[in-house]
Amino acid sequence: MKDFRDLKVWEKAHQLTLATYKVTAEFPRHELYTLVSQMRRSSSSIAANIAEGCGRRGNGEFHKFLQNSAGSASELEYQFLLAHDLSYISQEQYALLQDGVTEVKRMLSGLISRVESERLSH
Repeated sequence: MKDFRDLKVWEKAHQLTLATYKVTAEFPRHELYTLVSQMRRSSSSIAANIAEGCGRRGNGEFHKFLQNSAGSASELEYQFLLAHDLSYISQEQYALLQDGVTEVKRMLSGLISRVESERLSH
């Protein structure tokens, strides 16, 4: 079992979740149960899947949860684009959030590759 707090990708994902909560607090009220809820679920799912995978035994299960995390990151990436196109976030906010999700996706990809190669070598 690994401690998820030791993973830089978890820390980045957690920071991205906090940023998502902060930016969505300013969205129109009518989006509370739609886009706001979806974005908050997607963002928290990234870090939550990393944490859950760390609590599982074996790299096979960890790998599966990292894949789920990557899927949530892609979903969030689209939701940032949608929020920007709906003028709920500024170009500056969008650029910062996009940079954050891109970094998390890059880090996840690296970790997934490392876990995959460890899994195959055993």
